[in-house]
Amino acid sequence: MAKTYKAVEVSVPGSLRVVERTIPEPGAGQVRIRVEACGVCHTDAATVMGAYPGLTLPRVPGHEVVGRIEALGSGVSRWKIGQRVGVGLIAGEDGVCEPCRRGDIVNCQNPVTSGVTVDGGYAEVMIAEARGISSVPDELTSAEAAPLLCAGITTYNALRNAGLRGGDLVAVQGIGGLGHLGVQFARHMGFRTVAIGRGRDKERLANDLGGAHVYIDSATDDAAAVLQRMGGARAILATGTSGDAMGSLVAGLAARGQLIVAGVPQDQIHLDAFPLVFGGRAIYGSLTGTPIDGEDTLAFSVLENIRPMIETFPLEQAAEAYARMMQGKARFRVVLVTKHGGAQSAPVN
Repeated sequence: MAKTYKAVEVSVPGSLRVVERTIPEPGAGQVRIRVEACGVCHTDAATVMGAYPGLTLPRVPGHEVVGRIEALGSGVSRWKIGQRVGVGLIAGEDGVCEPCRRGDIVNCQNPVTSGVTVDGGYAEVMIAEARGISSVPDELTSAEAAPLLCAGITTYNALRNAGLRGGDLVAVQGIGGLGHLGVQFARHMGFRTVAIGRGRDKERLANDLGGAHVYIDSATDDAAAVLQRMGGARAILATGTSGDAMGSLVAGLAARGQLIVAGVPQDQIHLDAFPLVFGGRAIYGSLTGTPIDGEDTLAFSVLENIRPMIETFPLEQAAEAYARMMQGKARFRVVLVTKHGGAQSAPVN
């Protein structure tokens, strides 16, 4: 067995480089994973650019990780060698902070954060906390499963925890890395699904996904006004990159409707207080989920045949893959695949 493995690390802000590292042994309560696939997420930029608070370099990014367990640390009994598992962004909790003590481990004040506080999945090998991993069903390839552990769980949890009922009018703003999954989840959860994007090309995509009942082109139509003509949305899942566009959608909500912010825009979200107060509308954020939420997301995706649209790159081309994602050229999730992860598809131009 080889004593080293390839990893892609950030040693100085803004630069990704391939290095050889010595294969580590898992500690108590940990597992060692032989990585097969790792998604490239916009959140990785905080690590790559050295901007995440408290980040220490060098660090291996990546928090959409799928692979097989190849070693168990002491005290690990639930998991088995060879089992395929996934690791998301929140990969462990301290168990003692107030949110943890109240059962809200997603908002742990001192979490184990893949690719930030610990090395992530841009590598052939990763150490993970056994309490922070999810089982991956056989029906999904590793490359398909990887984005579901971040973009998938984020949109799935946001919708299923919103107190909605079957038949409710639900809009998804942004048909990109998050939104193309949000549309599929909304449709298969039984909601009257509206996709909001810019340009007629996104309409074709929304139809191809088999998700949206209605498409609104925000480049030519006032999305909030169209939603109000439809009776108002019970919920709008905001996944786009424009805070200004998100804020204007509040007026498209029905009374007691909610704007759920799942994407983090570069600019500020500006709000008109009138529709918030008159109609009791609300806006709140939704962040990822727990490892068991990850398993729920994967299981629902198998049940309803929901899949991310992906492009794959070999691990060694992580820098190119990351640049493609940051330039907005990906359709729609970029996934790094190791030699253990099977065949790779060509990037889409």
